[in-house]
Amino acid sequence: MRRHQLHPADTNGESVLATGLGAELSARLFESLQRSGQRLNAEQYVRGLLTLPGRKTLRNIAAQFDGVAAQQRVHHFISTSPWDWMPLRRDLADYARQTLMPDAWVMRPTVIPKSGLHSIGVGQHYLPDVGRLVNGQQAVGTWLASAQAALPVDWRLRLPERWLESPLRQRANIPDGAMPGTLEECVGEAVTEVAAAGNPPHCPVVVDADGVDGVALVRRLSTLGIQSLVRVHPDTQLRLDRTALPKYGDGERAAGELTTSLTRLRQRVNPGNSRTTASVIPVVAASSSRGASLLLIRRWSPAGLPDERLWLTPAGTSSLASVLALTRLPDIVARDFAAVSERVGMRDFAGRSYPGWHRHITLACIAHLVAVLGPGDTPRSTRG
Repeated sequence: MRRHQLHPADTNGESVLATGLGAELSARLFESLQRSGQRLNAEQYVRGLLTLPGRKTLRNIAAQFDGVAAQQRVHHFISTSPWDWMPLRRDLADYARQTLMPDAWVMRPTVIPKSGLHSIGVGQHYLPDVGRLVNGQQAVGTWLASAQAALPVDWRLRLPERWLESPLRQRANIPDGAMPGTLEECVGEAVTEVAAAGNPPHCPVVVDADGVDGVALVRRLSTLGIQSLVRVHPDTQLRLDRTALPKYGDGERAAGELTTSLTRLRQRVNPGNSRTTASVIPVVAASSSRGASLLLIRRWSPAGLPDERLWLTPAGTSSLASVLALTRLPDIVARDFAAVSERVGMRDFAGRSYPGWHRHITLACIAHLVAVLGPGDTPRSTRG
């Protein structure tokens, strides 16, 4: 079975489609669309995301088709047609897992700034890295990532309270089951979807989200049998694991303070081609001194400067070098979101339709895949 690596530098989508790769991907990824017209619309929409210059709004994509009827068909296909986007996302994830050799699932939120209040899900969101409120959409992306590249396969859109009130809810066609959710709840839904997909043992989950209860999330993933690495806030209260560190006290201490003060627990490792120093501290949850043992991990630069991010992972699940390699994957996600996802319109949907947003972003995920596979890399079927 031949497998393929993502090539993030190669984003010539049109040349990829010209090789016939688009036809095979269509057969694999659009098979859940029952009508041939729907499959054709999906192919044309992806082509528009890949080839149109500028913003990939629904209006701009529809304008590439001749005739008012054709443009109306595109609007209907995205905004009001009843096709379900989740089967496409699951087929995309299945295809990527079988052919692109990802190292982990990565869950990471993003805020998409918007100038007005009319786009679906728009609200005020606080961004810790810039220290201010931003008007826009907030969504949690689920990515399949390796040291080479990352591919988005699922998204959860946060809905502020005002979007669940009448008549805005009805105008946006928001389903009855959708509820206003916190960032943590969106991450939890993403975890549930990954677990339901039958996460393989070799593919851990990395969660890089500020404001999530990292201890609780690591515990939840452990009960699901999934290896995990979860970002924690420096103020998170933890206790040293006395079974591993019997000579140390077990009072509650902030995670950030533990990593800066316990210099004896730093060690040299080699995650890849560069030597790295890391704090590796056995801890348990602050609520219990006898809970499951965790490792608190923080990278340090050769100059002795700490990485801003701190991580928790279950103790004894994998080598330190492999865990440190996982801490770098969110940077790959951020890079490829900027380099590829934004180019294929991931941020550009400006409509009010909740189903429309999900359908647009699903097809943008597929466009991201086509953009980075590279011309001439025709994949072979891995089914059967």
